[in-house]
Amino acid sequence: MIELNRRHLLRAAALTGVAATTGLAGGTAAAAPAAAAEVVNGPWLVSVGWGVRQVDPGRTTPRWLLEDGDNAKTSPDGRYVAWENTAWSGDGTLLPYVAVHDRVTGQKRTLLADPPGVHYGAPTWSPDGREIALVTGAQDDTLIAVDVATGATRVLAQGHVMRDPDWSRDGSMIVLHWLSRSEGWQLRVLELATGTVRRLYAPQAGERVSGPVFTPDSQRVVFCTTRWYPDRDTYNQSLASVRLGGTGLKQLTDQPRFYLSPVFSPDGRYCAALSIPPENTEPDGGNIIVSTSGFGEPWWIPGDEYDDSSRLDWARALTTEMPA
Repeated sequence: MIELNRRHLLRAAALTGVAATTGLAGGTAAAAPAAAAEVVNGPWLVSVGWGVRQVDPGRTTPRWLLEDGDNAKTSPDGRYVAWENTAWSGDGTLLPYVAVHDRVTGQKRTLLADPPGVHYGAPTWSPDGREIALVTGAQDDTLIAVDVATGATRVLAQGHVMRDPDWSRDGSMIVLHWLSRSEGWQLRVLELATGTVRRLYAPQAGERVSGPVFTPDSQRVVFCTTRWYPDRDTYNQSLASVRLGGTGLKQLTDQPRFYLSPVFSPDGRYCAALSIPPENTEPDGGNIIVSTSGFGEPWWIPGDEYDDSSRLDWARALTTEMPA
């Protein structure tokens, strides 16, 4: 009964955004930055391929935040949302762009815009909020950093197909889904101070990996993998983690599911992902699944399903969203 009550408190804290004040934590949460005690968890953002929906703390019914775009990611302070759009509008006039939405004023500002044929990937924010990094190029082979204030760009890595960058909270690294010409898809880490790119994790034959994201202490990377359930056609993934040196592979979840886009809460105490509830008979719609950062028994956020979703994000609460 004590454990049940504790899980109830953890779930309530995550839903209402007050986890930082409860003193409840588990697993890797103890290694989260000291500043996490001052952070309040805000809404979840779900990119559904043609726009972005927001699920506010304490609620389960989503509302539209952005009516176009994809792969939205919130700035570390919670105020701005960066997203990309490479789809065509119905009248054929929409050009590829990267933009930033101000959650306080509602204003939109375009950072990058190019003619058709240029592709933009999922953005990730630097921990100081000054830059976003994303993959671009007709072949998805160039990782750039974009100055949010000026729109100026600089090349971070080039020459290989890349996806899904995630910037570490200590600011020193970016992890990527990387296509090696000789070894195939794998996870690699870019060390920003030196420009060195090193292999982090090479999948086994037939194994598929995706969605790499740093733990809040920047010491491990969590990702989705089919490693432990290779014979299943669907619901065949686990969440796993590996140390920065490529050692210490660990299976974090104890049953096969579909997982997409794991993300840690702003306060570092929880990990959420898009997944599919067991009662769904077809793998065609998902909900948000949440666990403590120690990956104990998870719980579901009930509400609308998100068909064809591409990314989950968890925003820091703005002052107007903080509980009284």
